[in-house]
Amino acid sequence: MADAKLIEVLGGWEGYSLGTIGRMPTDLNGDDVLIELHPLREHPRRCSGCGRTTTAVHDTAERWVRDLPFLGADTWLLVHRVRVACPTCGPKLEDLSWLAPYARLTRRLEDSVARLCQVLPIRHVAQWFDLDWKTVKAIDKAYLERTLGPVDLAGVEQIVMDEFAIQKGHRYATVIVEPDTKRVLWVGRGRSREEIRPFFEQLGPEGRRRLKAVAMDMNAAYEAEVRAQCPQARIVYDQFHVVAKYGREVVDAVRTAEARRVQSRGERQVLKGSRWLLLRNAGNLKRQERVKLRELLQLNRRLATVYVLKDDLKSLWDYRLPNWAMQFWREWRSRAMHSVIAPLKRFTRRLAEKLDGVLAHCEFPLHTSLLEGINNKIKVIKRMAYGFRDDAYFFLKIRAAFPGIRR
Repeated sequence: MADAKLIEVLGGWEGYSLGTIGRMPTDLNGDDVLIELHPLREHPRRCSGCGRTTTAVHDTAERWVRDLPFLGADTWLLVHRVRVACPTCGPKLEDLSWLAPYARLTRRLEDSVARLCQVLPIRHVAQWFDLDWKTVKAIDKAYLERTLGPVDLAGVEQIVMDEFAIQKGHRYATVIVEPDTKRVLWVGRGRSREEIRPFFEQLGPEGRRRLKAVAMDMNAAYEAEVRAQCPQARIVYDQFHVVAKYGREVVDAVRTAEARRVQSRGERQVLKGSRWLLLRNAGNLKRQERVKLRELLQLNRRLATVYVLKDDLKSLWDYRLPNWAMQFWREWRSRAMHSVIAPLKRFTRRLAEKLDGVLAHCEFPLHTSLLEGINNKIKVIKRMAYGFRDDAYFFLKIRAAFPGIRR
């Protein structure tokens, strides 16, 4: 009897007393533990509809519920579930702290499933608890919705936004992060103006007026929507995306043109195989790669010109005074425009049109490099789930992975 009382106390099944304790019938699973729970008489019970407390019981019904394993064995509860006779709602299922209405798992078992989902793929969690993966996903999604709640956008003054691939076939989503706290504020499918507009609607009029700076790549849709929603906010173009754009539009274009122009087959093969050598940061190259790069630049003058100007362009983001940054830009632009390299001159003219966003880094030294780490973690989350078909659940997992640093 003392052991049964201890089990009852440890079980924490409020409003219920311990009945039969034994093994499951052999035709089900004879290794599992069976615990029968009976409702306590005259126990105050809360209506799940209105929350009113009453001791009146309308009826009871048997329900099989799984609980946390007991001494290494799966535990099944045979609960005589109560419907209260609520004066307001009529017959209504009672509200229990340890069991959700119509649930087949106790809340603590659901919480254990959800916590394990933070570190393991759904499929593995389902195998561990011997549950259907759809059940595990539903538990984890409900847990995230309950624990995360709505995003607090109060006080947000600066944001960084970028896209990431969500599926094959050029299907993208947008992630928006608060740079100071590294907190994911919003994730949404797509990268068009209409698809990112819900974030600004969530900000509200006051939040949109409060926004001071937005770091982004040169995505025309992002820029147009920010200027329409928050005209006072400064657009900030970070170094990573501008230099990457230079690599695609200038270095790649010149390398391809030179490979077509040269007569020597050996030189053509060298140029064709040099793409990543030219685009990678010089500091990340190994000794042998640096030797190859030096030989390549000595071999082709046009490539040497665009490569040197690419490295010099990065220095623009080292300035913190707008006047000095502007002077550096004028010198760099003069060197680029005096070249005879058409892709370089075309890129320079386009960048000049976006100069305000480039020089904005002097006042707001924001960059999207922190999003590179976030995007890598997103890829890991996607792989753990073997792809996500439920966007809402996927985005909840991303928010949970980046709750932010407390200020």
